[in-house]
Amino acid sequence: MGINRVFRKTIAGWINLKDILSPVLDKLKGLDASYAEIRTQENNNTFLTVRDGQVETVSSSIEKGAAIRVLARGAWGFSTTNSLAQSNLETAAKSALKMAKVAGQSVREPVKLAPVETVEDKARVEFEKDPRNVDISTKIKNLLNVDKSCFNFDKRIKSVTVNYADLATQQALATTEGTYIEQLKMFVWNYCWVTGKSKGAMASARDEIGAHGYELFTAEPPEKIAERVSRKVVQQLQAKTPKGGAFPAIIGTDIVGVLAHEALGHICEADLTLAGSALMGKLGQKIASEKVTIYDSALIPEGFGAIKYDDEGVLGQKSILIEDGTLVGLMHNRETAAKMNATPTGNARAQDFRYPPIIRMRNTCFEKGDYTFEELLEDVKYGYYLEAFRGGQANLDGTFTVGVQSAFEIVNGELGKPVRNIGISGNTLETLKQVDACGKDFDLEMGRCGKGQYMFESSGGPPLRVKSILVGGA
Repeated sequence: MGINRVFRKTIAGWINLKDILSPVLDKLKGLDASYAEIRTQENNNTFLTVRDGQVETVSSSIEKGAAIRVLARGAWGFSTTNSLAQSNLETAAKSALKMAKVAGQSVREPVKLAPVETVEDKARVEFEKDPRNVDISTKIKNLLNVDKSCFNFDKRIKSVTVNYADLATQQALATTEGTYIEQLKMFVWNYCWVTGKSKGAMASARDEIGAHGYELFTAEPPEKIAERVSRKVVQQLQAKTPKGGAFPAIIGTDIVGVLAHEALGHICEADLTLAGSALMGKLGQKIASEKVTIYDSALIPEGFGAIKYDDEGVLGQKSILIEDGTLVGLMHNRETAAKMNATPTGNARAQDFRYPPIIRMRNTCFEKGDYTFEELLEDVKYGYYLEAFRGGQANLDGTFTVGVQSAFEIVNGELGKPVRNIGISGNTLETLKQVDACGKDFDLEMGRCGKGQYMFESSGGPPLRVKSILVGGA
């Protein structure tokens, strides 16, 4: 009841805002702008950090602002303002128009936008418990309980850091084409980093979870978070060093998400493809095993990338990137869609009103198969089960490296001893060709991505079996 009341009040405010935005857009049309958009936001943000039993950071803010993007003479101009007064919006709009006209004097390839349907709509993500209605003392208490439970798990735990954020964004988008969309976006995020020491050996593990509402801490109570991450640290302290070389492996859902996002997802973003990624010119070609289907979707409601409309007003959808091993699509905004004679996919997203929208992933996943975990194991005589990742990076040429924080040997089709300090590397397309089976389980990871702007996103899939992957070890 309280959430609905807040939402109705917010919508009423946005409806009044439309009367302010429309005249500004009308003036831009009369000043030779071929297209313009205004994206207003009110952000309610909370950030907390607890380290080793002490509260280090408590930050809460409410901010308002607008982003104005203008297309004129084939070039973009962009301006922001932290005032929603009509006079300030008009000043920012004229500034963006002036920049576009100046840039248009030397533009080599005029910007064109793929056509989209105009729409008027109100939308919101689904959540049960609004974090704005949760007292700050409750949020701090939960983090302190995570911290305490980690130390209580095992005396070898030496340091714990817990970061928390909740971000609520009330947004309106108005364009000169007639689109007007109101959206409420919500993110609740928790990150835990734990280190341990035993007999001169050091180990660490991370745990990153998220939801659209504060019900996150009902599904994931502090004790459960602490047990999960602390168990990985203790396991690493008891583990042995792996053999180095190329081995068969089962890649767990946590790492599958990293491969979907880092190794494949970024080179499927059309702006990076056009910049010369490993997928340039490969549309329609077989680039992976026929067992591999990968998609990017706005339609997974629990995922951080769940949006009804992107920041260009394009309807969210499920976009198939690789289907049965063949590259069938890329992620587009309106500009790259026009360049490549494609349809916009709803992937234009901006961190906040200080940034223009660029192509970003939403929920990027491998499609499920039909193998049980035991069936994935049984054909591996010796290899590794890679359970959870520590960090990773990928390059436009398709090469990648991923650090693994939790892994086990596989011996004669059964899980063996844990191993530590393990990493995997390779070329994305070559690795995708090595996939010979996909599991029937599915998991979604919540995370963040930096591409000039930080963005919450999700990635995931089933466990995958690869015939060979390069493992770093002794």
